[in-house]
Amino acid sequence: MGRIYLMAGSAAISMFALAATAHVQQAGGTADEARAMLAKAVVAVKTDKVKALEMFNKGDSEFLDRDLYVFCNNIGDGAVVAMGNPNAKKLIGMDVRTLKDSTGKPFGQELYSGEQAPEGQVAEVSYMFPRPGSDKTPVQKVALVEKAGDLGCGVGYYK
Repeated sequence: MGRIYLMAGSAAISMFALAATAHVQQAGGTADEARAMLAKAVVAVKTDKVKALEMFNKGDSEFLDRDLYVFCNNIGDGAVVAMGNPNAKKLIGMDVRTLKDSTGKPFGQELYSGEQAPEGQVAEVSYMFPRPGSDKTPVQKVALVEKAGDLGCGVGYYK
């Protein structure tokens, strides 16, 4: 009888460990999920730019998933026109090219440069940036950016 309890207890501990591991894996978005969200965002911009920007800024569930969100800026003047990160709304209206991370890296210029590539080409930019809902401590982030008409849009994932 004692052996059955031991086996049941061992199985419960194993299931708990697997659940905890699955939870950790689901905490943040992946590179593939970021790439898929970016592709969806580009289609949305090309279909109806005004509606797409509203959805991005509102944090529509299609474009805000855990720590994945869409951001966009004008290709011409670099002005940020959409920011799905609720903690970074103050960036709307700023020139993306002026943004630097906590280490002083001018990542905004790199984002802007990546968006200048022909449509359909995705550029990657690495920098430090706070996660949405975090204590504002910057962590390593990789943004995938692409030109979408007269906008440059991106989705980043945290490492």
